[in-house]
Amino acid sequence: MTRDDILDAAAQVFRQKGFHGASMADIAEAVNLQKASLYHHVSSKQEILLNLLDRALDMLIEQIGAVAGQSLPADEKLRQMIRAYLKGLADNSDLSSVLLFEHRSLEPEQRLRHIPQRDRFESIWRDVLDQGVRDGLFDCPDPALIVRGLMGTLNWTLTWYRPDGGLSIEAIADQYASLVLDGLRKH
Repeated sequence: MTRDDILDAAAQVFRQKGFHGASMADIAEAVNLQKASLYHHVSSKQEILLNLLDRALDMLIEQIGAVAGQSLPADEKLRQMIRAYLKGLADNSDLSSVLLFEHRSLEPEQRLRHIPQRDRFESIWRDVLDQGVRDGLFDCPDPALIVRGLMGTLNWTLTWYRPDGGLSIEAIADQYASLVLDGLRKH
């Protein structure tokens, strides 16, 4: 039994029951451990939650950061980042659900540890918007607001998206990117 096995199981339990509805006994049962044995690997549910949030953001930062670091125009970076982000959420739905819906369950001390990682994630998006403004591609007076709005749209997709639905995650991402980059107005 590894710590990663425990975190994987905890993500699934938190997704199914919610952080507050899940117990350490539920997590122990999911990995076939006695509850007391689970405490040899982790100290608390809060520790598990913080580790899951960090794991999710590390994964997403790696994926979108790889795109943001390419020598591409900002509009193409944004399009590819939206694709990478939605694909990352969809491919890791248990972990993504914890990130998107359970972060509010962090206690103040853990929240303070989480915020810098969240801010780092958001700054990657803002930097690409800033690049687009500098290069004359975007008119974006408040990049932080645009990032929050974009994240709201992308994050909410996880609540209704189904892999066997009418659109692939890539097609959804492309439509969102077009909406952001081109708007609704007919040109």
